[in-house]
Amino acid sequence: MKTAIIIPARYASTRFPGKPLALIGGQSMLARVVALASSIASEFEDCGVYVTTDDARIADHAGDIGVECLMTSENCPSGSDRALQAAKQLPAQPDFIINLQGDAPFTPPDALRAVIGAFQNDPSLSVVTPVHALSWDDLDRLRENKKSTPFSGTCAILDANNNAIWFSKNIIPAIRKEEAMRKASDTSPVYQHMGLYGFNIKALEKFCALPQGRYEQLEGLEQLRLIENKIPIHCVEIDTPSGTLQSGIDTREDLARAEKMLEILKG
Repeated sequence: MKTAIIIPARYASTRFPGKPLALIGGQSMLARVVALASSIASEFEDCGVYVTTDDARIADHAGDIGVECLMTSENCPSGSDRALQAAKQLPAQPDFIINLQGDAPFTPPDALRAVIGAFQNDPSLSVVTPVHALSWDDLDRLRENKKSTPFSGTCAILDANNNAIWFSKNIIPAIRKEEAMRKASDTSPVYQHMGLYGFNIKALEKFCALPQGRYEQLEGLEQLRLIENKIPIHCVEIDTPSGTLQSGIDTREDLARAEKMLEILKG
């Protein structure tokens, strides 16, 4: 089975133009994501890494860092649409497409491993995505971050089989008896979603053919289109040390937090 890790990277971000080329610790955001993807791809058979963009500046940088770049339309409505357009250009169509956002340089390597591994263990899965149960300290940090950047960081609700029930830019679920729960466990009941999706190619084609959903538009979360159309999303839970999980970088404030995260990871 062929797997393609495709990294959508847009220059014309409304909130943060040129974001993939922004430096974190002296290295571009895109270079960090590519290095992560390439490292994990080397652990699996028939797994390739590609950048996709509609901007020549991103394509030039991809060439500088030694990764193949597939040019796609500037009219792609989402990263998943861009990933599908890119996959269709490959000589051999992949069975599974991993959509690794170009603004998620601190995606834990185990998240990529788990998503690819889930498909290898069960090729019938439609969509796979990783989540992380937040420690109470991480939940407090997320609450604080949302005071300045309310649309950074996404939470997930899972059913008993680890399939997604809902995603939101709000922190969910509400916790009625939080004080008692903090005393009983180091881990909160809040799951944070990581900016990474794996698609069976047929599920991705179906997703991209569907119109945007009402709640997808309201929340700005493309995965809600899947839920609104009853396409199951299987979630794999990833353990990460408290204080090290960084969501996607959407703003310059997020970039500043990423610089601090890099210091934590180095330390």
